[in-house]
Amino acid sequence: MPEGLKSFYKSHVIPALKEKHGYKNVHQIPKVVKVVVNTCVGSQADTKVALEEAKNELSTITGQKPATTTSKKSIANFKLRQYEAIGARVTLRGERMYEFLERLIRMALPRIRDFRGISPKAFDGGGNYTLGVADQSIFPEIELDKIKRNVGFDVTIVTSTRSDAEAKSLLIELGVPFSDKPKPVKAPSAAAVDKQ
Repeated sequence: MPEGLKSFYKSHVIPALKEKHGYKNVHQIPKVVKVVVNTCVGSQADTKVALEEAKNELSTITGQKPATTTSKKSIANFKLRQYEAIGARVTLRGERMYEFLERLIRMALPRIRDFRGISPKAFDGGGNYTLGVADQSIFPEIELDKIKRNVGFDVTIVTSTRSDAEAKSLLIELGVPFSDKPKPVKAPSAAAVDKQ
């Protein structure tokens, strides 16, 4: 059985980061504090129905009930009124956060068509990383035949460090596939060795 992400962080990531950055104190080592998954359906014509569907998809993916987000101001061009419910958000911490991150890294991201890694430029300057997911079908919990409309998500990984470089090394050690990271060299298969 593969090791869970939380125990992998303790057994592999902490020693690797300690060696790479030379941390003296265990509390200096960066860690993932929380993961925020949010979606907005304000552009849909039937906002109420779309919001309910988005909430159901979010709770299926994260295993937690989402909170409703509202618009901050009225925008006439978008037919948007102030305090109108237009989105949903889930904040994950602890075990659920590690469980979600593990599914995202090991199962969901590799299922994206023509996936070559995620952009290394989406850090916010304060050690946090935001990743856009175009639709919910990449998550194995979603039944493809029950999808009525595509729901896009933003996944924000909030870390304990203020440095983007340290946050990036943490995410690389956790197994996040960045597009600028060199691919690991695969060992030749037994069949290929036999042919030589």
